[in-house]
Amino acid sequence: MLRVHSIQSLGTVDGPGVRFVVFLQGCHLRCKCCHNPDTWDIKIGKETSVNEIFDKVKRYKEYFGKDGGITLSGGEPLLQAKDAYELFSLCKKEGINTCLDTSGSVMNDDVKKLLTVTDRVLLDIKYTNDEDYRKNVCCSIKPVLEFLEYLDKNSIRTTFRQVIIPTLNDTEENITILKEIRDRHSCVDSVELLAFHKMCETKYQNLGIDFPLSDIPEPTKEKMNKLNSLL
Repeated sequence: MLRVHSIQSLGTVDGPGVRFVVFLQGCHLRCKCCHNPDTWDIKIGKETSVNEIFDKVKRYKEYFGKDGGITLSGGEPLLQAKDAYELFSLCKKEGINTCLDTSGSVMNDDVKKLLTVTDRVLLDIKYTNDEDYRKNVCCSIKPVLEFLEYLDKNSIRTTFRQVIIPTLNDTEENITILKEIRDRHSCVDSVELLAFHKMCETKYQNLGIDFPLSDIPEPTKEKMNKLNSLL
Protein backbone atom coordinates (compact mmCIF):
# COMPACT_ATOMS: atom_id res chain seq x y z
CA MET A 1 0.00 0.00 0.00
CA LEU A 2 1.17 3.49 -0.84
CA ARG A 3 0.05 6.59 1.01
CA VAL A 4 -1.00 8.97 -1.76
CA HIS A 5 -1.60 12.70 -1.58
CA SER A 6 -2.89 13.22 -5.12
CA ILE A 7 -2.57 12.10 -8.74
CA GLN A 8 -2.10 14.10 -11.92
CA SER A 9 -2.96 11.97 -14.92
CA LEU A 10 -1.35 13.99 -17.73
CA GLY A 11 1.55 15.97 -16.26
CA THR A 12 4.09 17.71 -18.47
CA VAL A 13 6.59 19.21 -16.00
CA ASP A 14 7.61 16.20 -13.89
CA GLY A 15 9.96 14.37 -16.19
CA PRO A 16 10.26 13.74 -19.93
CA GLY A 17 7.14 13.70 -22.09
CA VAL A 18 3.65 13.23 -20.74
CA ARG A 19 3.63 11.71 -17.25
CA PHE A 20 1.21 10.03 -14.88
CA VAL A 21 2.34 11.74 -11.68
CA VAL A 22 1.68 10.23 -8.26
CA PHE A 23 2.33 12.64 -5.39
CA LEU A 24 3.07 10.52 -2.33
CA GLN A 25 2.29 11.65 1.19
CA GLY A 26 4.99 12.20 3.77
CA CYS A 27 8.22 14.18 3.97
CA HIS A 28 10.90 14.30 6.66
CA LEU A 29 12.38 17.60 5.45
CA ARG A 30 11.12 21.10 6.19
CA CYS A 31 12.29 23.19 3.27
CA LYS A 32 11.51 26.86 3.73
CA CYS A 33 10.48 27.09 0.08
CA CYS A 34 8.22 24.00 0.17
CA HIS A 35 5.23 24.41 -2.14
CA ASN A 36 3.37 21.40 -0.70
CA PRO A 37 3.26 21.58 3.12
CA ASP A 38 0.08 19.51 2.96
CA THR A 39 2.24 16.51 1.99
CA TRP A 40 4.39 16.54 5.13
CA ASP A 41 2.32 14.32 7.44
CA ILE A 42 2.52 10.75 6.12
CA LYS A 43 -0.33 9.56 8.33
CA ILE A 44 -3.02 11.52 6.49
CA GLY A 45 -2.33 10.10 3.03
CA LYS A 46 -4.91 7.93 1.30
CA GLU A 47 -3.81 4.30 1.43
CA THR A 48 -3.92 2.97 -2.12
CA SER A 49 -2.85 -0.44 -3.35
CA VAL A 50 -0.03 -0.79 -5.84
CA ASN A 51 -2.31 -2.67 -8.22
CA GLU A 52 -4.95 0.07 -8.10
CA ILE A 53 -2.40 2.69 -9.09
CA PHE A 54 -0.90 0.46 -11.76
CA ASP A 55 -4.31 -0.16 -13.32
CA LYS A 56 -4.82 3.60 -13.58
CA VAL A 57 -1.38 4.11 -15.12
CA LYS A 58 -2.05 1.52 -17.84
CA ARG A 59 -5.16 3.42 -18.97
CA TYR A 60 -2.97 6.36 -19.97
CA LYS A 61 -0.16 4.40 -21.61
CA GLU A 62 -1.22 5.40 -25.13
CA TYR A 63 -0.64 9.07 -24.24
CA PHE A 64 2.93 8.61 -23.01
CA GLY A 65 4.64 8.24 -26.39
CA LYS A 66 8.29 7.23 -26.44
CA ASP A 67 9.42 9.59 -23.66
CA GLY A 68 6.54 9.72 -21.17
CA GLY A 69 5.59 7.39 -18.32
CA ILE A 70 5.06 7.45 -14.57
CA THR A 71 6.66 9.81 -12.05
CA LEU A 72 6.60 9.36 -8.28
CA SER A 73 6.87 12.69 -6.51
CA GLY A 74 5.81 13.99 -3.14
CA GLY A 75 6.37 14.60 -0.39
CA GLU A 76 9.38 12.31 -0.49
CA PRO A 77 8.81 9.07 -2.44
CA LEU A 78 11.92 7.44 -1.00
CA LEU A 79 10.12 7.13 2.35
CA GLN A 80 7.88 4.55 0.67
CA ALA A 81 10.59 2.88 -1.40
CA LYS A 82 9.52 -0.71 -0.76
CA ASP A 83 6.03 -0.33 -2.23
CA ALA A 84 7.31 2.10 -4.86
CA TYR A 85 9.60 -0.71 -6.06
CA GLU A 86 6.60 -2.99 -6.54
CA LEU A 87 4.81 -0.32 -8.59
CA PHE A 88 7.81 0.50 -10.75
CA SER A 89 8.48 -3.21 -11.33
CA LEU A 90 4.99 -3.64 -12.75
CA CYS A 91 5.43 -0.56 -14.91
CA LYS A 92 8.77 -1.76 -16.29
CA LYS A 93 7.21 -5.10 -17.29
CA GLU A 94 4.53 -3.12 -19.13
CA GLY A 95 7.18 -1.03 -20.92
CA ILE A 96 6.30 2.16 -19.03
CA ASN A 97 9.13 4.60 -18.32
CA THR A 98 9.74 5.28 -14.60
CA CYS A 99 10.91 8.49 -12.97
CA LEU A 100 11.58 9.56 -9.36
CA ASP A 101 11.32 13.17 -8.18
CA THR A 102 13.30 13.23 -4.94
CA SER A 103 15.45 15.21 -2.53
CA GLY A 104 17.95 12.35 -2.51
CA SER A 105 18.29 12.53 1.27
CA VAL A 106 17.36 8.89 2.00
CA MET A 107 19.47 5.83 1.26
CA ASN A 108 18.86 2.25 2.40
CA ASP A 109 18.46 -1.20 0.85
CA ASP A 110 14.86 -0.49 -0.19
CA VAL A 111 15.94 2.68 -1.99
CA LYS A 112 18.76 0.86 -3.77
CA LYS A 113 16.28 -1.78 -4.91
CA LEU A 114 13.88 0.91 -6.14
CA LEU A 115 16.65 2.50 -8.18
CA THR A 116 17.16 -0.76 -10.11
CA VAL A 117 13.75 -0.18 -11.74
CA THR A 118 14.09 3.61 -12.10
CA ASP A 119 14.82 5.04 -15.55
CA ARG A 120 15.40 8.64 -14.46
CA VAL A 121 15.83 10.61 -11.25
CA LEU A 122 14.81 14.25 -10.90
CA LEU A 123 17.21 15.22 -8.13
CA ASP A 124 16.51 18.38 -6.15
CA ILE A 125 19.87 19.99 -5.47
CA LYS A 126 18.34 22.71 -3.34
CA TYR A 127 21.58 24.52 -2.45
CA THR A 128 25.26 23.93 -3.10
CA ASN A 129 26.69 24.15 0.42
CA ASP A 130 26.04 22.49 3.74
CA GLU A 131 25.31 25.68 5.68
CA ASP A 132 22.39 26.64 3.43
CA TYR A 133 21.06 23.08 3.51
CA ARG A 134 21.04 22.96 7.30
CA LYS A 135 19.49 26.42 7.58
CA ASN A 136 16.82 26.11 4.89
CA VAL A 137 16.17 22.37 4.46
CA CYS A 138 16.86 20.94 7.92
CA CYS A 139 19.35 18.35 6.73
CA SER A 140 22.95 18.19 5.56
CA ILE A 141 23.99 18.24 1.91
CA LYS A 142 26.16 15.17 2.58
CA PRO A 143 23.48 12.45 2.08
CA VAL A 144 22.31 14.20 -1.10
CA LEU A 145 25.80 14.13 -2.61
CA GLU A 146 26.23 10.52 -1.51
CA PHE A 147 22.94 9.69 -3.23
CA LEU A 148 24.23 11.40 -6.37
CA GLU A 149 27.44 9.37 -6.23
CA TYR A 150 25.33 6.20 -6.12
CA LEU A 151 23.34 7.34 -9.15
CA ASP A 152 26.56 8.05 -11.01
CA LYS A 153 28.12 4.73 -10.08
CA ASN A 154 25.04 2.91 -11.36
CA SER A 155 24.61 5.07 -14.49
CA ILE A 156 21.07 6.17 -13.64
CA ARG A 157 20.06 9.10 -15.84
CA THR A 158 19.64 12.19 -13.71
CA THR A 159 18.18 15.67 -14.05
CA PHE A 160 19.21 18.33 -11.56
CA ARG A 161 16.45 20.60 -10.35
CA GLN A 162 16.89 23.72 -8.28
CA VAL A 163 14.34 26.33 -7.21
CA ILE A 164 15.93 29.75 -7.60
CA ILE A 165 15.15 31.91 -4.56
CA PRO A 166 16.23 35.56 -4.49
CA THR A 167 18.71 36.36 -1.68
CA LEU A 168 19.25 32.64 -0.96
CA ASN A 169 20.66 30.95 -4.06
CA ASP A 170 20.22 33.30 -7.02
CA THR A 171 23.92 34.02 -7.36
CA GLU A 172 26.39 33.26 -10.13
CA GLU A 173 28.57 31.55 -7.54
CA ASN A 174 25.79 29.08 -6.69
CA ILE A 175 25.16 28.25 -10.34
CA THR A 176 28.89 27.88 -11.01
CA ILE A 177 29.16 25.32 -8.20
CA LEU A 178 26.02 23.54 -9.41
CA LYS A 179 27.57 23.34 -12.87
CA GLU A 180 30.78 21.92 -11.37
CA ILE A 181 28.82 19.24 -9.53
CA ARG A 182 27.01 18.41 -12.76
CA ASP A 183 30.24 18.15 -14.73
CA ARG A 184 31.75 15.71 -12.23
CA HIS A 185 28.87 13.25 -12.66
CA SER A 186 28.29 11.74 -16.09
CA CYS A 187 24.83 10.51 -15.08
CA VAL A 188 23.56 14.12 -15.08
CA ASP A 189 22.35 15.05 -18.55
CA SER A 190 20.19 18.10 -17.82
CA VAL A 191 19.63 20.88 -15.31
CA GLU A 192 16.34 22.69 -14.65
CA LEU A 193 16.29 25.99 -12.81
CA LEU A 194 12.79 26.62 -11.46
CA ALA A 195 11.61 30.09 -10.50
CA PHE A 196 10.51 30.44 -6.88
CA HIS A 197 6.85 31.42 -6.56
CA LYS A 198 4.42 32.06 -3.72
CA MET A 199 1.22 30.45 -5.01
CA CYS A 200 1.53 28.03 -2.10
CA GLU A 201 0.79 30.68 0.53
CA THR A 202 -2.91 29.74 0.60
CA LYS A 203 -1.95 26.19 1.61
CA TYR A 204 0.06 27.52 4.55
CA GLN A 205 -2.83 29.75 5.60
CA ASN A 206 -5.26 26.82 5.47
CA LEU A 207 -2.89 24.77 7.64
CA GLY A 208 -2.52 27.64 10.11
CA ILE A 209 1.24 27.94 9.69
CA ASP A 210 3.48 30.74 8.46
CA PHE A 211 5.17 30.59 5.06
CA PRO A 212 8.84 31.24 5.96
CA LEU A 213 9.64 33.00 2.68
CA SER A 214 6.58 35.21 2.39
CA ASP A 215 8.76 38.35 2.25
CA ILE A 216 11.06 37.01 -0.47
CA PRO A 217 10.34 38.34 -4.00
CA GLU A 218 9.95 36.05 -6.97
CA PRO A 219 12.90 36.11 -9.41
CA THR A 220 12.60 38.15 -12.59
CA LYS A 221 12.69 36.57 -16.05
CA GLU A 222 15.89 38.49 -16.68
CA LYS A 223 17.54 36.93 -13.64
CA MET A 224 16.39 33.42 -14.62
CA ASN A 225 17.67 33.91 -18.17
CA LYS A 226 21.03 35.11 -16.89
CA LEU A 227 21.46 32.16 -14.52
CA ASN A 228 20.39 29.68 -17.20
CA SER A 229 22.96 31.16 -19.58
CA LEU A 230 25.70 30.21 -17.10
CA LEU A 231 24.83 26.54 -17.53
